[in-house]
Amino acid sequence: MRGYRCIACSQTLSTDFRGFVCPSCGGNLDITYDYDAIIDEIEESGTDGARSIFRFAPFLPVSRPDGGFPLRIGKTPLYPAKRLGASLGMRNLYLKDDTVNPSASSKDRASAVAVRRAMDIGADAISVASTGNAGSSLACVAAATGMPAIVFVPESAPVAKLTQALSFGATVLAVRGNYDDAFDLCLEASREFGWFNRSTGYNPFTREGKKVCAYEIWEALDGRAPDRVVVPTGDGNLLSGMWKGWRDLQAVGLIDRPPRLDCAQSESSAAICETLRKLRAVGDDAIDWAKVRVAQVRAESVADSICVDRPRDGLAAVRAVIESGGAAITVPDSEILAAIPEMARQSGIFPEPAAAAPLAALKAMRQDGTVAADELVVCLVSGSGLKDVAGALRATAEPFVINPSIDAVAAALQH
Repeated sequence: MRGYRCIACSQTLSTDFRGFVCPSCGGNLDITYDYDAIIDEIEESGTDGARSIFRFAPFLPVSRPDGGFPLRIGKTPLYPAKRLGASLGMRNLYLKDDTVNPSASSKDRASAVAVRRAMDIGADAISVASTGNAGSSLACVAAATGMPAIVFVPESAPVAKLTQALSFGATVLAVRGNYDDAFDLCLEASREFGWFNRSTGYNPFTREGKKVCAYEIWEALDGRAPDRVVVPTGDGNLLSGMWKGWRDLQAVGLIDRPPRLDCAQSESSAAICETLRKLRAVGDDAIDWAKVRVAQVRAESVADSICVDRPRDGLAAVRAVIESGGAAITVPDSEILAAIPEMARQSGIFPEPAAAAPLAALKAMRQDGTVAADELVVCLVSGSGLKDVAGALRATAEPFVINPSIDAVAAALQH
């Protein structure tokens, strides 16, 4: 780690900076690296096969845990989705199944690196604002490491995610308001009480955790990059982290070219896609990033994990899509819900609504010709359907209620 660079105004800061955002313009920070030193370390020791994201320690801005990390985080499966791909007329569709992380979502990589950073600097407690998944993830990782966690969520957060966080022992504060209200209160409380704030986008170390997903895809494809990765997008941090990971791999010579990154959003929570369309209308070459302002919307979506009024890592996400040559796709909630049983029945992976958004977006891209049949495409399945069973039930049939007789079974089978 060399230091920090502001994503908006490009100011650089040294490694001893202890803030979270740019002191000049308030923009989000990106952590910078000495890639020559990373190359030397990889050539000397490689990356070990441990079941932990810390096997990629040369690329991470935190100390490697002595004796290993207490949870297996990351190294999730990349499945070839042949039946699902065939239904879309695609020959090379893959699903990155992050539902098998300890808290059943992609957030665990970010939580691991953020908690490790908090431990490195001697923090006493760690906080987060969340629609649900980041909160349950932080609670999970904090429990495994013995770090006190304080979780701010909107009062409407899904019960399963609240139950997870409470079961892991976090202090959970359900805020009367939306995610943005919870986010702002978490910022204020963290400053007041001296907590290390892990909140997505605001804390640059979350991006460093999420980028490891790109390394895992590269590893699973035997050192290749796919043509596209379709990413469910709310705050934008998962998308910006994915781009950071591919740029890291290119910087040290492990890939020749990165994939396109496609931003999948609900039509009713589409701040990043709206910004991308406006920028592309004036041309990518004319963009002055210091002057770009990401749109704000009044978000209402069944996909709570990507339902955000004001994306907190929006500028980095917008840059990721434009720099990678990716697409901005919005789909209605009805198509997101329909993609849940479609993915489950044709792949065996049960996604929550947000995690089904990439499939709904991919279907739209196939219909308009954006994606060719022979492209190697990875859809990121970011969270388990068990996180939001109520959402999944809106897209599935009711069970047959029958009498305990063979005749009743036969009658039900005729439907």
